[in-house]
Amino acid sequence: MPAQQNLRATGDRIEQLLDDLQATADQRVCDRAEELLRLVSELYGAGLARVVELSGEHDPALVEKFLDDDLLASLLLVHGLHPKGLAQRVEDALAQVRPLLASHGGDVEVLDIDPDANAVRLRLLGSCDGCPSSAVTLQMAVERAITEAAPEISCIDVDQPSVPTVDVPVALSSKPVYEECPAEMAGA
Repeated sequence: MPAQQNLRATGDRIEQLLDDLQATADQRVCDRAEELLRLVSELYGAGLARVVELSGEHDPALVEKFLDDDLLASLLLVHGLHPKGLAQRVEDALAQVRPLLASHGGDVEVLDIDPDANAVRLRLLGSCDGCPSSAVTLQMAVERAITEAAPEISCIDVDQPSVPTVDVPVALSSKPVYEECPAEMAGA
């Protein structure tokens, strides 16, 4: 089986070829190439749907194994066959990073998921809330987990905590007044 990186490169190459074709070919040729790609994709998608259906009927645990495989899970997403909805995939992703956050005394909470905007709004809780390294924690752990589980998410927004202002009374005294310079008095 090809390495995961090679498969990503294959997807990138397909996009590049379509862009090149769009830029250089006659519009009718581009339309036919896009139709060909769409039909092949529909055919393979229908085959994948049948595999998932038969697997689910005979061995539901096998469908779970499909979901654990990055390539198969992404193909299921592309073809609208992933059995878990967006919210569930985001929650599952966060469940994977919660032990890391908990080890630093923190947690994460989903405030909103907007599938139309492909956006998730989160709040870091506990020690992570307002922590200077929370942005790094978010980027490295939370964001990665979400984008792997839900690649359609293009915006992850983190609510920043509001820092309450606290009035601290400060007593000011008046400056002492000297007849002579204090440095000269010390030397005398």
